[in-house]
Amino acid sequence: MFDYVFQWREAFTYVPYFIGGMWVTFHLSFLGFWMGCLVGLFGALGKTYGGRVITMAVNAYVIMFTNTPGLVTAFFIFYGLPEFGILLSPYNTVLLNLVLNAGAYITEIMRGGFLSVRATELEAASALGFSLMQSLRLVIVPHIAKVLYAPLSNFYIWIILGSSGASIFGVEELTGRAFNVSSETFRSLEIFSIAAGFYVILTIVASAVLAYLGRIVFRVKAKIF
Repeated sequence: MFDYVFQWREAFTYVPYFIGGMWVTFHLSFLGFWMGCLVGLFGALGKTYGGRVITMAVNAYVIMFTNTPGLVTAFFIFYGLPEFGILLSPYNTVLLNLVLNAGAYITEIMRGGFLSVRATELEAASALGFSLMQSLRLVIVPHIAKVLYAPLSNFYIWIILGSSGASIFGVEELTGRAFNVSSETFRSLEIFSIAAGFYVILTIVASAVLAYLGRIVFRVKAKIF
């Protein structure tokens, strides 16, 4: 017989603590995503326009991080790098892992964007004497920014949810704080229900902001859902 008595009043006293964890989740995922975009941009550039050695190196990186669980690579960074004298804090470990994993996936996403650029546009840029970096900045990036805005926006939501793995390393983001409160109060149903609600709020707000920016900046008919 189910005789669990909910104690929401006690659980809601921790809301300010959860809001602090939501802020950690936000800036962890924000930094992880944009730094991952930078890695993905250069990865896609190397894979599309680089030589054989560069292409093989990028392929090896992408295969490594897209075919292994993010938690495994996080453990490798946290426990493996100290063997080489590289010590990272739990926060920096999670951030680096997010960046490397995001960069691998975004490499493939952006490579698809590069391939979608019409040859005539690149030929026109070449005829005007553009260097590769000028073509990248003035022709390729503006094109792929519009084409890839929707999938990259969805991927950012995935990053927000994926950042919950930081709790395993003691990072007090939203899930980490939920674990802390749950172990202190033993009110797991209430605590994790509230944490889930905060994730819903965070992802809805992020989706709405991204949809607005997409419509205003890139003229993309982005939807929240």
